[in-house]
Amino acid sequence: MTWASILKNLLMVCVFTSSAVSTVESYRCANFSCVNGNCALKTQTCVASQGCFHRVQEFKTPISSSNLVVQEKGCSTNKCNKLAFSATLGHQVTFGYEQQCCQTEECNKGDVQLSQPSSQTNGVECPACYNETHMSCDPVLLKCTGAQTKCVEVIGTVPTIYGSLLSIYAKGCATETACDLNKDILNSIKIRTFCSSGSPPLTSISSVLTGLLLLKVVL
Repeated sequence: MTWASILKNLLMVCVFTSSAVSTVESYRCANFSCVNGNCALKTQTCVASQGCFHRVQEFKTPISSSNLVVQEKGCSTNKCNKLAFSATLGHQVTFGYEQQCCQTEECNKGDVQLSQPSSQTNGVECPACYNETHMSCDPVLLKCTGAQTKCVEVIGTVPTIYGSLLSIYAKGCATETACDLNKDILNSIKIRTFCSSGSPPLTSISSVLTGLLLLKVVL
């Protein structure tokens, strides 16, 4: 085989390999961001290994004008991970977060409904407070509900040219999925969360008396 033939074969191998590597399956994802219903819609192409995401966040306070609902769809820059959590904090502040992932053509086009916390108390009690100016607060005891069985402490900061500024310091009840988070929420707030076990359910006086009567019968 001549050198010309060898070089020709090597060139063909290189062209084939380059073509195979560059041919990556891709698909479109719905891509937009909405704040309190004001949205901008467009589409873009995503690499299949990254996936499409649909993320909904809801921040609620007793003052309706302060409520915030952020809905986002798009292409994940990294591997998309499904996550859902909720928390009830001091001063009747609640926060819900849900992110769904998928890997097919415009699979994130539909709407995602944020799960609402149950109103049924679960017997766990946690200190609760909420402060946007200081990294301290005077907690009061909060009865947890539904799947919010963990006591959570939340520190939220906002990056600035002068460094990170405190945005939120809060305590309350949360789902276990809200524990040990270090992530961005509501577009600009970076939160860190720390969890502990709440107080166990309290045994009622009637239950204690019933137990004593049963013990007396047995003896």
